[in-house]
Amino acid sequence: MVKTITPEELYKKMNAQEKLVLVDVRAEDKYNDFHIKGSSIEDMNIPKTEIFKLEDRGEQNLSTLPLNKEMIITCTTGNSATKCANILYERAYDVIVLEGGITAWKEYVKTIK
Repeated sequence: MVKTITPEELYKKMNAQEKLVLVDVRAEDKYNDFHIKGSSIEDMNIPKTEIFKLEDRGEQNLSTLPLNKEMIITCTTGNSATKCANILYERAYDVIVLEGGITAWKEYVKTIK
């Protein structure tokens, strides 16, 4: 079972300057338009199609993803991120899904400003 993290929990980790790896699986144009940034975040854009190919081809891993670090997976609403996280989890990646995705993140951030 893949773990999840709420926008509030992610915000707290960022405030505590925890080193985080954030993998956004949306299309590059959406990622370029907006993505979660922070001084302690290593953010990556790996479109979900790349992760789906792992399953299609029966491959074990993506060279661009760290095997030894916890990664927070996000998308627009959390659905694609969950599918991607499950594929990665089956391949021994340490993954967490951002509940509600970027949409929930934006809503949460509005409440704290």
